[in-house]
Amino acid sequence: MQDMFLAGSSTTASIVEWAMAELINHPDEMRKLQEEIRTTIHGGGDNQQITEDHLGKLRRLKPVLKETLRLHMPSPLVLRETVEDTELLGYHVPARTRVIIDVGAIARDPATWERAEEFLPERWFGDDGGPLATAAVAGQDFTFLPFGGGRRGCPGAAFGMASVDLVLTSLLYHFDWELPAGGASTVDMDEVGGLAVRLKKPLCLVAKPWSP
Repeated sequence: MQDMFLAGSSTTASIVEWAMAELINHPDEMRKLQEEIRTTIHGGGDNQQITEDHLGKLRRLKPVLKETLRLHMPSPLVLRETVEDTELLGYHVPARTRVIIDVGAIARDPATWERAEEFLPERWFGDDGGPLATAAVAGQDFTFLPFGGGRRGCPGAAFGMASVDLVLTSLLYHFDWELPAGGASTVDMDEVGGLAVRLKKPLCLVAKPWSP
């Protein structure tokens, strides 16, 4: 139970932190998402309490988070055990072999992803202007597996992403964000491993309250 709570809280916080770092480094993306959030929330009436009903109306939120997860998976290595003898790319893999899969590298593979190292939320929009239904976080597309896939996929993925949606939306709705004056002009995106892959240096931002 302790492992479940630690894994859930650490990875959720890591995703929010990475999303904020990417948005600070891409101010146009932050502006577009903030404008959409504030128009949606404030346009709904005097009640400014953010609910799950609002989240479904935000067309840019999921693409931003999917692109964040593609570049910064909290747990980029997935451990599996084979259930039977198999052949993989010419190699014989016996049953009960533990295999470590680098899903983080798969999500940055230039053979699959155009401009793989760039933060491009637009890649998650289809021709109709809406977020792509494919490559969701549920582990149904094997080019994008931030929570693993199959029967061993993360059981808390849906709950964790719902929490991330609400937290990030609240942060972007209630505050304007910028880097401290006199410091670096961009966030250093170097990372360090641990229970979850996180920023090597603490993310220090200045929050300015916003009101309609």
